[in-house]
Amino acid sequence: MDKKHKFETIETAWCPGCGNFAILDALKETLTELKVKPHEVLIVGGIGQAAKTPQYLNVNGYESLHGRALPPAAAAKIANQKLKVIVNTGDGDSYGEGGNHFIHNIRRNVDITHFVHDNQIYGLTKGQSSPTSDLGHITDFTPEGVIDRPINPVATAIALGAGFVARAFTGDKEHLMEMMKEALNHNGYALVDILQPCVSFNKVNTFAWYSKRVYKLTEGKKYDSTDKGAAFQKALEWGDKIPLGILYREEKKSYTDHFDFLKTTTLLELPHDKKVVRGFIEEFF
Repeated sequence: MDKKHKFETIETAWCPGCGNFAILDALKETLTELKVKPHEVLIVGGIGQAAKTPQYLNVNGYESLHGRALPPAAAAKIANQKLKVIVNTGDGDSYGEGGNHFIHNIRRNVDITHFVHDNQIYGLTKGQSSPTSDLGHITDFTPEGVIDRPINPVATAIALGAGFVARAFTGDKEHLMEMMKEALNHNGYALVDILQPCVSFNKVNTFAWYSKRVYKLTEGKKYDSTDKGAAFQKALEWGDKIPLGILYREEKKSYTDHFDFLKTTTLLELPHDKKVVRGFIEEFF
């Protein structure tokens, strides 16, 4: 019996060779190895190829607006901290349209695991440059090359105070799963920026391009992930060498840890007046 069977759903609509397949596969295996049950997981997406992930897993799923995956994910976690809440979005969705939510969820430190499928391009909307596209990158929409400086998501997250920041690559499944496990077990907001090829619209940052440049940080021997200064320096590496692994880790209170009453119950389990709740819902219709 396939050990991933309980998380399987329907056939995907991704292009053959897309890096999203490796991320989906790794996530299924990771959840299985962590012995998490499907009903204990909520996966939230926005808009984009990566954000289709909730449709392809047999778990609770929610599809939000473009760039708006983090707010409903945070709301769900605050309402029921027993849920394992995972956000799957692309680099455009997370760092472009969703850049403001990316910043403020780091501030709040809601216990969410955020997997960003970073292919340095907008894959759903036919290949526009994204916030992580390199300078000079030529697309049909930027024929003279990208002139806007790219966002460095891991450096940004470290600078803003994120408690867990990591980078992985779809070409190394075992390492990707290791990063997923570490992120899922972290108490607080955890970002894993996952480098992956877009075979249809990004002919520069290919599987081979990443493979030649990535290397793993050696935790405990040559690298200390609790050293914020060292982490920031590593986060700035991009080009000929790209580090993979846990760049920074810091244990601190998550958002719900600040509320004593949530240590014994959830907001979902607290008594509530159904008439009041119904009134709130009716306001939207």
